[in-house]
Amino acid sequence: MLELRHLKTLTMLRNTGSLVDAARRLHLTQSALSHQLRDLEDKLDSQLFERKTKPIRFTRSGLEILKCADQVLAAVQQTERTLKQMAGTQHGRLYMAIECHSCFEWLMPTINQFREQWPDIEIDLSTAFHFKPIPALLNGDIDMVITSDRQLHPDLVYRPLFRYQSMLAVANQHPLNQQAFIEPQDLQNETIIHYPIDRNRLDVFSQFLQPAGVEPLNCREAELTLMIVQLVASGRGVACLPNWALQPYLQNNLISAIPLGADGLKPTLYAAHRQAPEEQHFLADFVQIGLENCLSQLDGIESVD
Repeated sequence: MLELRHLKTLTMLRNTGSLVDAARRLHLTQSALSHQLRDLEDKLDSQLFERKTKPIRFTRSGLEILKCADQVLAAVQQTERTLKQMAGTQHGRLYMAIECHSCFEWLMPTINQFREQWPDIEIDLSTAFHFKPIPALLNGDIDMVITSDRQLHPDLVYRPLFRYQSMLAVANQHPLNQQAFIEPQDLQNETIIHYPIDRNRLDVFSQFLQPAGVEPLNCREAELTLMIVQLVASGRGVACLPNWALQPYLQNNLISAIPLGADGLKPTLYAAHRQAPEEQHFLADFVQIGLENCLSQLDGIESVD
């Protein structure tokens, strides 16, 4: 009676803590997910979780199935990886560049898990602050770029990781903190603090300010997310950062965050790599491990079809 899809559904429900978030990440309507779970409970003649608790609280039956899910899904994933390794080379390299330090929160656990699965793949990591990563990728100097700036090229593949919301971080006492959302004109008298990346590749400029013809009063660069947050908190400027990267600072009430625009600014983060031979399965596997870690660990992100 139990199928892999049931195990995946209950695991997602546990990871997200709510039917709404689990349905979104599974690309189902909430009613379809509820029906699937009701049907499973009827077949098992057991209630699996309490429906009026937040986060979701599982019954003893539900916890028993989750224990099974953790074992079975891990075994299935390991078997898939083993088959990929058998089908292709187990040796190679994965040199990556990232365009913001915010990614370290989920990237380092992903790298550690990848090393366990692919011990013979040489892996290295650098930031993309001091060179142009896409030309380096095309030249073969690096093998993957983690970026939200998709520059289409016939020799490149962009694998979507997740969609997130860019938020404007401001000091708690900043006047903009009283607004429900930010308009481009609100930033024309502000200093924008950002990572040392070409402005044309930053969402707040390319997708928000430039289309409206707005230029900020000043700009200031900082490499570390923590440094940016400290500058914002001390009133030195404002910054556009991913919602998931801001969560720990918002929880500690160090700063405030406001959506950009009435509908929000929601970029997609990609893993870009060259068109590679099929036997280089480790590239796709790294993206899959990263996606699993992101969906289970980061708040406020959405999966991408």
